[in-house]
Amino acid sequence: MCYEIASSIVMAMSTISARTRSRTHSPATADATGPGPGPGPGPAKSRARLDWRLRFGLLSLIWGFSFLLIKVGTEGYAPFQVTLGRLVFGTAVLVAAMAVKRERLPRGARLWGHMAVAAFLLNALPFSLFAYAELTIPSTLAGICNATSPLWGMALSLVALSEDRPSRVRVAGLGLGFLGVLTVLGVWQGFHGLDATGTAMALLASLSYPVGWIYVRRTLAGTGNSHLSMTGGQLLIATVQLAVVTPLFAGVPGHFALVPLLAVAALGALGTGLAVLIQYGLVAEVGPTTAQMVTYFIPVIATAAGVAILGESLRWTTPVGAVIVLAGAALTQVRGKGA
Repeated sequence: MCYEIASSIVMAMSTISARTRSRTHSPATADATGPGPGPGPGPAKSRARLDWRLRFGLLSLIWGFSFLLIKVGTEGYAPFQVTLGRLVFGTAVLVAAMAVKRERLPRGARLWGHMAVAAFLLNALPFSLFAYAELTIPSTLAGICNATSPLWGMALSLVALSEDRPSRVRVAGLGLGFLGVLTVLGVWQGFHGLDATGTAMALLASLSYPVGWIYVRRTLAGTGNSHLSMTGGQLLIATVQLAVVTPLFAGVPGHFALVPLLAVAALGALGTGLAVLIQYGLVAEVGPTTAQMVTYFIPVIATAAGVAILGESLRWTTPVGAVIVLAGAALTQVRGKGA
């Protein structure tokens, strides 16, 4: 998902690292949006370009199908149970990656306190909200709501980040994006046929990501820990948070439905674990700006999967509104010279 997408800390910390490198290295050392430190042999460069494009496509598919997997998971388990299972499988993948690379978890009580807040805002809360939302709304709508994260992010950054100066293009993108949201919801029809509570939960989940990103940017920059160890620690804390909450509100499953269980396992291992590792490689190879473009493919894939596999209905307002949302989100990412 956008900034799940998770993995939001990956993009936030990567952006911070990229800015730090740009201040401490000469322009010839690294290009923030380029594949590497310098030109290499022709054949090797071609292989690298093909490789990142394949991984980009795989990441888009994984995150795009996440909403379908959530829907299938909630057919057999309570939303909190789906979220807990997702975090368990996702954390297991990152812990295994840390073991292979011989990386340790971050240290320091203050650091873990900030990571606990980040885990709640970027994982525990939005994952749970999306799971609850999909009890009453189609996965296609959840995927489109997820695409509003860049819009919320820009709106919040104008208030919370003093260095983020708006341009007319970005402000226009913000307005256009939210016009797209109203189109998706069919506001002139009185939101006919949509569950207001489920839709609100999905939009709140999307809002939670940029709130978490801003918090990470303010509190976890310059810790000296790797993205892998930080994200591994964050998912571990989120797992503990859900392990405490789930028994209180959802109890223990009376039986284990196989297909929903496989969906939850895939959602965690692929959508939360493997996707983060793929994102690391993309950010390192092509820079955070290009890697972030995966955001705009997710709702398209989520919609196609929901309609083709789950048989969800699709009103004309959904694809039209989605295009407007994505256009607005793209405009909010346009930076002026010197930005």
